[in-house]
Amino acid sequence: MTDAELVVRAVAGDVGAFEELVARHHAACLRFAAHALGDRVEAEDVVQETLLRAYRSLGRYEERQQFRPWLFRILVNRCRTAAGRSHTRRLRDAVELTSGLATTDAHDGIALRSRLDRAINGLDDLQREAFLLKLGEGLEYEEIARITGASVSALKMRVKRAREQVRARWEEMENDEPR
Repeated sequence: MTDAELVVRAVAGDVGAFEELVARHHAACLRFAAHALGDRVEAEDVVQETLLRAYRSLGRYEERQQFRPWLFRILVNRCRTAAGRSHTRRLRDAVELTSGLATTDAHDGIALRSRLDRAINGLDDLQREAFLLKLGEGLEYEEIARITGASVSALKMRVKRAREQVRARWEEMENDEPR
């Protein structure tokens, strides 16, 4: 069953249909919120708020929209609000964003996570948001534009600059390590 079909059923009162939507999208929402906010507990709260708002707003969902970008628009707004409230802007568990970095022991994994966290830490909020939606969640630029309200060209530039900054910081840290 498609997300749109589940929404129709949920609006008609089928609680199980909404539970299926939650099951499909909860992990991605939590992953994004944890990266965006840098705090797993706060991310869980934001995801719960997001899902509650989505449930209450299902009547306004238009079938011509894809459900995931619609849900992420709510999530991004909730994350922005939470970040503004708490000033929590650090990213944790960012190793997931680097598919090419495999580690063989836990110590190396912790070191890589720390290095990548430091590399991403300096991104401004808009770059971090675009970077996470594109690379962390694999969304298309058009979907990100609908979520954030930014133009596709602005998003491409944000992701490009974020990549360049992360790469430069990563290389600096690599060069600073003792050999």
